[in-house]
Amino acid sequence: MMEKLLTLEEILSFDRETNRSLHREFVNPGLARLLSLLDFDKNFVKAQGAYIWDDKGNRYTDFLGGYGALNLGHNHPDIISAIEKVKDRPNILQASLNKLSAGLAHNLAMISPKGLKHTFFCNSGAEAVESALKLARISTGRKVFVYCTNSFHGKTFGALSVTGREKYRKPFDPLIQDVREIPFGDISALESALRPRDVAGFIVEPIQGEGGVIVPPDGYLRSARELCSKYGTLLIVDEIQTGFGRTGYMFACQREEVTPDIMCLAKSLGGGIMPIGATISTDEVWEKGYGGLDRCLLHTSTFGGNSWAMSAGISTIDVIVKENLPEQAKVKGEYFLNKLLNLKEKYKIIKDVRGRGLMIGLEFYQPEGGILDKITGGGVSKITSEYLGSLVAGELLNRYHIITAYTLNNPNVIRLEPPLIISREDLDRFVDAMDDLLRSHPTITRIALASGKTILGSIFKR
Repeated sequence: MMEKLLTLEEILSFDRETNRSLHREFVNPGLARLLSLLDFDKNFVKAQGAYIWDDKGNRYTDFLGGYGALNLGHNHPDIISAIEKVKDRPNILQASLNKLSAGLAHNLAMISPKGLKHTFFCNSGAEAVESALKLARISTGRKVFVYCTNSFHGKTFGALSVTGREKYRKPFDPLIQDVREIPFGDISALESALRPRDVAGFIVEPIQGEGGVIVPPDGYLRSARELCSKYGTLLIVDEIQTGFGRTGYMFACQREEVTPDIMCLAKSLGGGIMPIGATISTDEVWEKGYGGLDRCLLHTSTFGGNSWAMSAGISTIDVIVKENLPEQAKVKGEYFLNKLLNLKEKYKIIKDVRGRGLMIGLEFYQPEGGILDKITGGGVSKITSEYLGSLVAGELLNRYHIITAYTLNNPNVIRLEPPLIISREDLDRFVDAMDDLLRSHPTITRIALASGKTILGSIFKR
């Protein structure tokens, strides 16, 4: 006999412990434990704009921004209204041409670097990368891909094969074998990798997000464009996190007036409401890959191009353009970055502050072992090496009601990617909170003690 199913009403009324318990039993036990240790698993019940509220009525300011998926903030009314307008239309109907996907593809071509034209719609950033890799291979007839150390392009098989952190790659070896890894920002290394003329695509982020918000030298993308053209390699620019105004430009590659052959999009394209991924390419690349009746169905997606997602994307672009969010990100980002650089001068614990627009990384020095490390048999070093950013984020969340997180490939960095609609007052509030935190806890060990009592407790219990 089937066990009793939970209703939506029952699920919405879960208390914190019930939620934890079900996550441990049916979802991801390790993640549930990690979030509960750091007191991250609060019962959030409402979100609007740059703010989130918990069940106790506390308001939190979101500086995480869905890893770049919330450029418009939470639950933007225009996006919800757009979805309402299409709720009675067929949402998924492959035996037709959806006018909404045609319209969104047109609008994407209008705001993208000149020359990008044909769009394939899917559901996530990783899917967009998979699509780009397949298109590069079929279009060029080549097999090899070049990617950068410390890059992050997703965790599906192809995307992981061109992601530059061993922690995520090694458990799934062997991945795609025809790949070459080069240092990010190194043009000489890129030319050496392309010289054999067997590379289908060079995939690169304009700014490495999960790598710790790493900004390449000026002119890097432009030089990469020239080298790819020289050696017949397609330039694939991953704008999944940097796109839609985040760095002060509609797309980060436009700063150097670069047109890639293929561009990967996702995250904020759905307005923070609907999941959308997209791969947009030049006419020449698309025709070589999927031109003609015999090739037009070689790569498809069941949910890609559905009406609800397309309406969200159309409305998202409309809001970004009308409110000039790229310019807002540029102005607010310069203001915020200068404030954070002042903090760096004040506190030696801050190793670096870097970024562009409202995509900023705050890096801390990795602490050396001390008495606590000896007592815990290296436990403190192990925790701080992998979860240092989380310790800082935990203090910001629990003491100051500010939501942040560390970058996946560099746990010493906390990412600051608030919605582009964030106010200057909220930027100031973050700086004040960070100032107060570092004044009262001037070392990472002190922060670890304040934020991680439960972590240290768990170490001693082992």
